[in-house]
Amino acid sequence: MMSGRILPVSLVVLGGILLIPPLSAQAIVGQGAIGQSHQPLSGQDRDQPEDGVKTITIARAMDKVTARITELELPKNQPVEFGSLIITSRHCQSRPPEEQPETFAFLEIDEMIDDSRNRLFTGWMMASSPGLHALEHPVYDVWVMACKTLSPDNPSGSE
Repeated sequence: MMSGRILPVSLVVLGGILLIPPLSAQAIVGQGAIGQSHQPLSGQDRDQPEDGVKTITIARAMDKVTARITELELPKNQPVEFGSLIITSRHCQSRPPEEQPETFAFLEIDEMIDDSRNRLFTGWMMASSPGLHALEHPVYDVWVMACKTLSPDNPSGSE
């Protein structure tokens, strides 16, 4: 029995489901997996690919008004426009062939309205579950398909 101890996080049980409040963004961003602090990289260091390898996220976007589906190639850390959306891929990774197939991508999606940029989505999307972490927008749908890596010796890329 715990007496006199206060838990740092308040927990609530609702209908048999344990609800845990989210951590603050500062706690998530500022700490690594083992509690190490991450220092932000300068823009030049962050955008330089390792060993000349470039990662491109392959995504599809749909304009619900026109029913037009477009395949987008999103180079890492480079914004790409689709309609009024500005989509930036921060990371894309696919599992190796010997594991269960899955592609993960971290995307930032903004919308330009009257010269102001509004953030609509920031987070991970998975190719196998496009509805799990989806962009919620009345006009556009965006989902991840695959990752493509381009190396200096193989400019056509591999998925």
